[in-house]
Amino acid sequence: MAPSGSCSTDCWRVIYWIPVLFISLIVAWSYYAYVVQLCLETIENMGEKIVYLLVYHVLFIMFVWTYWQTIFTKPMNPLKEFHLSHSDKELFQHEDRRESQQEILRRIAKDLPIYTRTMSGAIRYCDRCLLLKPDRCHHCSACDMCILKMDHHCPWVNNCVGFANYKFFMLFLAYSLLYCLFVAATDLQYFIQFWTNGLPDTQAKFHIMFLFFAASTFSVSLAFLFVYHCWLVCKNRSTLEAFRAPAFQHGPDKNAFSLGTSKNFRQVFGDEKKYWLLPIFSSLGDGCSFPTCLVNADPEQPSTPSAHNPSVKSAGEPHQFPPKPLRESQSRLLSNGQSEGSEDRDTQGTSNPALTIEKET
Repeated sequence: MAPSGSCSTDCWRVIYWIPVLFISLIVAWSYYAYVVQLCLETIENMGEKIVYLLVYHVLFIMFVWTYWQTIFTKPMNPLKEFHLSHSDKELFQHEDRRESQQEILRRIAKDLPIYTRTMSGAIRYCDRCLLLKPDRCHHCSACDMCILKMDHHCPWVNNCVGFANYKFFMLFLAYSLLYCLFVAATDLQYFIQFWTNGLPDTQAKFHIMFLFFAASTFSVSLAFLFVYHCWLVCKNRSTLEAFRAPAFQHGPDKNAFSLGTSKNFRQVFGDEKKYWLLPIFSSLGDGCSFPTCLVNADPEQPSTPSAHNPSVKSAGEPHQFPPKPLRESQSRLLSNGQSEGSEDRDTQGTSNPALTIEKET
């Protein structure tokens, strides 16, 4: 039975790569059709040919680079602080009483920056990975692991899009859209000429005509997808959060993570502008904790100045964040109590309410 199960798993792994192989073949053919059939064989003006080839190769390189990064960037998983230790696992699994299990989770979570809850108000716990889920973390059934700030599992890249590669995914959408628009725009006049029999009926006719149809079709679909994800970035939401608002102690709040358009953008693309257009990781934070602008303060946590600056903690208060210090760039996002834009809030949620158990995968 074991070999059969292993064979089945391997077969599925191969099947998962079919969409990526399909896209790769389309891109390889488009390179041949554009460079060889259009630029080298059809275009006669040398200046036009050189300009087209230069711009095309810049877009092609950026498109392939971002696609590669999106595919092969390993998704980030929760830090070890969120995992149950070996002793905690044994205690948790051998406890039948709900109250005792609550105590175990409460002890583990008291120093963790966990503010989101299930819709019933329970702490989000993954019984497959045996960990307390950080905010915005979800378990991916395809990857069989918990993914930090999971957006969605994309079959076209055979990978989970989340905290580790969301910037790469955004750049991939942008450069692939520019690639398709450029190909369609520069191919249009020759497409019309072939369509109206203005050019000889050669082998290039099929490639140029089909290239225009393919580029135009992909441009439309990519444009809708890119605009949608730009909206998500501006609102600081993931695809999952757009369909189901994250729940907090006071209830669901779709705008809880929004800090204003500028800060939302920098949370994904970083503070250094020189990296914004390059598929180099520059997102702020560690993916396990995110600043929030909650409408209602947690009733179990007294309002203190540290609510606006989690890096400052008064004596006698419980830790609100892990012992590991925040990155300087993330601290700057957290230090400003005044939010930007119409969705900004006046008070941040800063507590870890009483926990109940609800396993979810």
